[in-house]
Amino acid sequence: MAQLFTVHPDNPQPRLIRQAADILRSGGLAAIPTDCAWSLVGHMGDAKVLDRIRRIRDVDVHHHFTLMCRDLSEIANFARVDNAQFRLLKSVTPGPYTFILEATRELPRRILHPKRKTLGLRVPDHPVVSALIEALGEPLLGSTLLLPGEELPLADPEDIRERLQHDLDLVIDGGHCGTQPTTVIDLSSGSPELVRAGAGDLARFGLE
Repeated sequence: MAQLFTVHPDNPQPRLIRQAADILRSGGLAAIPTDCAWSLVGHMGDAKVLDRIRRIRDVDVHHHFTLMCRDLSEIANFARVDNAQFRLLKSVTPGPYTFILEATRELPRRILHPKRKTLGLRVPDHPVVSALIEALGEPLLGSTLLLPGEELPLADPEDIRERLQHDLDLVIDGGHCGTQPTTVIDLSSGSPELVRAGAGDLARFGLE
């Protein structure tokens, strides 16, 4: 059964965060709260983690995975961003947005969209996520915890643990988490294109 770590939402205990990072580093899959909705997260280089997320979510190879980064300096390491795009990202991060961007060659091809060579990147505004990324020393590979046939992501840690007890290695209970996923904006072709309306304000992109 998946382990359950209960951490302080604003000041997560370093010992538990280090343990969580070790679980992910060794190939584990975790469910964690973010500034929007719960997400499934794992080590970005692990092919088995990708397969496990796809199986839970029932998505194919064309599904855009997301890298959760500490800050914009990390995003620049993994995506091609011009000056105008960087200024736009800087104005809305950290926050409830995921951006589809062209990936750099440093990333494993298996986590990219197979045809477009793009992926989602975001900087969450959540202390638990930030602490976990810091402890892991690299971005988290993630996907919204939305099960097949359901309209909203799962939101209760005990429910998540019960329903996915054999599919997860860890559930981190970091307090209240919403059920509205990020707003997804595609920047890969230049100007912003709305992919999914979510928690982020569309007016910031002139897309109301």
